[in-house]
Amino acid sequence: MSTPTNLMFTCSFIIFAIGLTFHHTHLLSALLCLEGMMLSVFMLLTMWSLNSNTSSFILPLTVLTLSACEAGIGLALLIASARTHNTTNLKNLNLLQC
Repeated sequence: MSTPTNLMFTCSFIIFAIGLTFHHTHLLSALLCLEGMMLSVFMLLTMWSLNSNTSSFILPLTVLTLSACEAGIGLALLIASARTHNTTNLKNLNLLQC
């Protein structure tokens, strides 16, 4: 059953996915869109586990942990690219070149 809360988190996931698709010029904006997508998935899984009357919060906590790891790795990549290339513009970064 789809509740208005689940619909809101689904719409937020879609909005962040559209933002990632169309506004990926800078690395920080792409990372923020990815983080928003992960947080909306976390909230959807949390609401699903609350509505299904199970006490299993392992899956939402796993998603939250992976989201925190993704944020840490993303910020490390942001700092590394800013130090080596002096820019965070994704169009100037060539990841195939060492």
